[in-house]
Amino acid sequence: MNKVTPREKFIMALEGKKPPGLVPHFELRFYLTMEAFGKVHPEQRNYNQWDQMTEAERKLHRKDMAEILVETARRFGHSAIFLALPLREPEEFVRQAELIREISGDEFFIMKHGDATFKIPSGNGMLDFSFRMADEPESLRAEAQKRVDQAIADAEKYIRNSPIDGFALCSDYCLNTGPFLSPNQFSEFVTPYLEQLISAYRSMNLYAIKHTDGNIMPIIDQLIQCNPHALHSLDPQAKVDIAEVKRLYGKKVCLIGNVNCGLLDTGTDKECIDSIRYALTSGMPGGGYIFSTSNCIYTGMKLKRYELMLDTWRKEGRY
Repeated sequence: MNKVTPREKFIMALEGKKPPGLVPHFELRFYLTMEAFGKVHPEQRNYNQWDQMTEAERKLHRKDMAEILVETARRFGHSAIFLALPLREPEEFVRQAELIREISGDEFFIMKHGDATFKIPSGNGMLDFSFRMADEPESLRAEAQKRVDQAIADAEKYIRNSPIDGFALCSDYCLNTGPFLSPNQFSEFVTPYLEQLISAYRSMNLYAIKHTDGNIMPIIDQLIQCNPHALHSLDPQAKVDIAEVKRLYGKKVCLIGNVNCGLLDTGTDKECIDSIRYALTSGMPGGGYIFSTSNCIYTGMKLKRYELMLDTWRKEGRY
């Protein structure tokens, strides 16, 4: 029998199944490439002079970025690669996915950012957004529709039939205390458009992973209604309990998370291991689970703490 690839295991989990062996693992971003490989992470590079480069120079940069992403996935046991690039043109993501496929074949699931829904506004934009909800709701709904229509058009043009397997929908909706929008406001300005977006991606045979930090519990029913393949990151720092989410929704959606990033950064080894075990024992039963932190492996986190997480996963994360 042929060996099941990391990509195949990732897809099995997204579809609610129980892959053989180790539960799939990935991180939305792994920023410790300097510590791990002595190389700057692709997203942290400055490409202000990209337009001045010759195509030969661009090809070298693309190749280097692809190699770092593949090297990261192989070293740390990731089943999927998120195309975190400083360049935002859709064509560049497709080129990057093609390079990753050249290097690794079908070894990894490949995804890119694909959310067009409203996220928590920046501090400078919060007041304006709030006024628009009250004073110009029709204009705001029209903008939401335009954004989603453009994202779907881009996916149809660039992503369908490309090496990219799906999207991580990375608009953050929630703070630790709850969603920025009330559930009623969320149902008006986000849910219909998120539902359209995910439905369109599904119709293109692309997978949709909905990411948001914070306390999602007041709006989780609406997120489930939108029918994503998975929810990421089930934030324990916002008191989201993966065991409770698994009990309520585990048969409807794949869960991704939720090792506490804060504990990996500042907790004791025991606190980290307890969080890792809780995520595994709560998420794994019945399948439909992908092991991950509650955010990403961010700059400043100690690499040895992430390696502790992986050591526990390899020992205890098997079906």
